[in-house]
Parts: sequence; C-alpha cells; structure tokens
Amino acid sequence: MSGQGPDLVVAGAGGGLVGALRAAQLGLDVLLVEATEHYRRGNNTSMSTAMIPGAGSRWQRAAGLYDSADLFVADVLRKTHGAADPRLARALAEVSAPLVEWLADDTGLALELVTDFHYPGHSVDRCHTVPGRHGTVLLDHLVERVTGSPRIDLLVPARLVDVRLDAAGAVSGVVVQRPDGSREEIDTRAVLLATNGYGADRALVAEHAPEIAAAVYHGSEASRGDALRIGTALGAASAFLDAYQGHAALAQRSATLVGWATVMHGGFLLDSTGHRFGDETTGYSEYAAALAARPGATGWLILDRRIADACLAFTDFRQTVESGVLVSADDPAALAEVTGLPVAAVAAELAGAAAVARGEAVDRFGRASFEAPLAPPYLAVRVVPALFHTQGGLVVDEHARVLRPDGSAIPGLYASGGAAAGISGHGAAGYLAGNGLLPALGLAYLAADHAAGTAGPAPADPHRPIDEGIR
Repeated sequence: MSGQGPDLVVAGAGGGLVGALRAAQLGLDVLLVEATEHYRRGNNTSMSTAMIPGAGSRWQRAAGLYDSADLFVADVLRKTHGAADPRLARALAEVSAPLVEWLADDTGLALELVTDFHYPGHSVDRCHTVPGRHGTVLLDHLVERVTGSPRIDLLVPARLVDVRLDAAGAVSGVVVQRPDGSREEIDTRAVLLATNGYGADRALVAEHAPEIAAAVYHGSEASRGDALRIGTALGAASAFLDAYQGHAALAQRSATLVGWATVMHGGFLLDSTGHRFGDETTGYSEYAAALAARPGATGWLILDRRIADACLAFTDFRQTVESGVLVSADDPAALAEVTGLPVAAVAAELAGAAAVARGEAVDRFGRASFEAPLAPPYLAVRVVPALFHTQGGLVVDEHARVLRPDGSAIPGLYASGGAAAGISGHGAAGYLAGNGLLPALGLAYLAADHAAGTAGPAPADPHRPIDEGIR
C-alpha cells in the first residue's frame, strides 16, 4: 500500500468486495473498511440467495435461451411501471453478463443458471447463482480472494463515518472510526460507499416506507443509512427512498427464509382467516406488504412433498425444514387443525387452487398457474412479512459516480448496492429477483473501472489474469 494512502477506499465488505477485487486487478491499491467483524454471516450479501442476473450470458446461450440488455431493461421498466431510472437500468443490464462471466473466469466463482423455476417479472431465466443458492458461498469466495490480494488491505472492524472533499469539491480523504471511538483520517482520491441502505434504522424506515415498518427486519444490523447521511451532507442527490425489498415467506418460529420457489412451484398463502388474498406469483417483495396488511400480519404457506423436494436446492429452505417448523396433514380437515385455521376456508382454497391447476377454473385473483394440484400429505409453515433491505439512496450515473441535484458528479465519490438509488422504482412492487445483488456487485464493478481511469496509476489490462492483481 502506498505511503500516500490507497487509490480507492471501499466501505462495506458485501458487494464492495467486487469493487475491491476489480480495482486491484486494474492496478489500484485498495483499503476495504468494514464496520462489523461478523460481516461474513451478517451482511445482506451473505444473507441472500446469491441470485445475480446476467442478460445474454454464456450459460443462457448454452441452455438455448435468448436474452439481451434490451429485454432486461424492458422487464425492469414493466415491473416498475416505468418508474425506474432507465439510464441506470441500461447500465446494469449491459454489465450484467460481463459481470457474471468475470466472476466465473477471473475470480473462479462456480456459477449456474437457474432454470428449474421462473422468478416473477423476468421474461427469461437470467438469474445465476452458486451451489447451495446461498450468499455465504458467494461471500466466502470473494473474501478468500480479497484476503489473498497484495493490493487490498482490510480494516475490520471500523466504520467509515465521513468523506473529505478538497477545495475543488473532489474527494481527498476519509474518516474511519474504531469501536472504541478512536478516529483516523486517511488520504485517498476515490471512495466507494457500499454500506447498503437504512433498513436497520427503524426511524428512517418508518419515515420512508411506513407500510413495512412494523415487519421483521431480516438484514444487516450495520445497514444504518451511513452512505445516505454522508452523501447528502456532501450535497449529493437522493431518490427512491421509499423503495425496498420485502419478503412474505419468512418462517415465524425459526426466522429462516422459506423462499418463493415454493410459490412458483404451486404453493400459496392463506391469511389468518384461512383465505388466499391475491396472486402470489406477482412477486415476493410486494406480497410482504400485502401480508403485513392482513389480520394479525401473519399467514400460512401451503405446499406439498413435491414442492418441498423441488426446493431442497436452496440452503435456506433446507434450513427451514431442518428447523422443524413445517407441519404435515393428510387431508384438509387435518390441515385446518394443525394450522388453527377454519376448516371450511382451508378446504375451499385447496379445492379452488387444484381446479385452477387442472385447467377447470380461472383463478379469482388472476394467477395463471399453480403448476400442479397439491397432493397429501400437505405441508404448511407459518410465515410473517419481512423487510430485507431498502432500495433507495444516493443518485448515481452509469459509472456509479454520486451525483448532485444538478446532475454533476462529486469527483471521486461512488456508491453501489443499497447505498445507491437502485432500479426497483417506488415501494416494493418494482423489485425483481437480483435487484439487490446486481446493483451491489455491478455498480461496484463499474465504479472500479471508472476509478482506475481517474485515480492512481494508469489502468492495467482488464483482461489479464486476475491472479496478477489479487494474489
């Protein structure tokens, strides 16, 4: 590390790991600052299902699937009803395939295309994930590569609390704080804020997303809005602060994620009155708000053995099964008894869903498919709505540069993931699977590319083996 300070400071060891690795590959010296020593199991990247969209990837081509940045952008705009920033959506769609291929080829990450079920809102299967479909696998791999890099130093635990600007308004340094309260000023010309959003700050959630404020928070406790506070104090613009990713399938007793693959394979939700209350396949994020508005803000996810077997590829679902929170019943009456729901309502909903699955009826909520009728023994798990992370933040451009309200960039300041205003529009309904990880990893990647052209030495060959830059 240069005695004049690092070329780039990255705050946040989630998606920020990608920014650090890419910058190191391009010849920059990097300091990675992380607030909590438990980040490998406690940040939102580690808690995700590691779904990374890649539009036009080689895995799609191998599967005979046509996809493109145009299709991806169209899906984003359709899901958000045109509210998403089209410029940012375009930038992320275009980098998505190069990103997943870089992760595989240059960092050695094992990736596979998910084709066994279809995520709501994506017109083609484009989500890539790791074996086990869990963020800990992704994060552990990236951490291993970072810790092996001679160009990356880690400062853990330490919290980035301020960014200094010079007289010209460009980044000149940062202030980091240790848990004992001691502070250190570090000179640098570029900073990537990758500290996620403000989901752990209940007051901010109540202010910007009141519909989900009473829900369980299932995200990093370090997501306290640091980037939003730092950026706005420097004159940055913010947008989409009401946007968030919710989830309607968090098991109440075990606090494990049941997962929405259960729904896409034919499961459905009943509220505390024993009735369905909408088309579950619209998306797990908006359904969190729908569940939060039901009596008691709780419900039951109903599935069967076929669905359970199909979902065992997900570590989260296996952990839910192993926790013992699923109950089993051989008929509708028994299902009503073990769930405490009215038997007439449970029987009617099972029969109605089966009729739609057989093509004998049209779903009253417009749901197109249940894949197959549920068969006994029925399985059920009590679920509660959850807030996973916020999706609004600092306005950034296609290089992840933080922008002022007049559209000018703050030189040297970048934001990614939940620290940036993302591509989910307003509220929860615009969230597509991968709208958390793609801005987290993709914007970090874009920030590193831009920083390498403006800070430190001349950019190295971006196609050289990554081992030269990070081992």
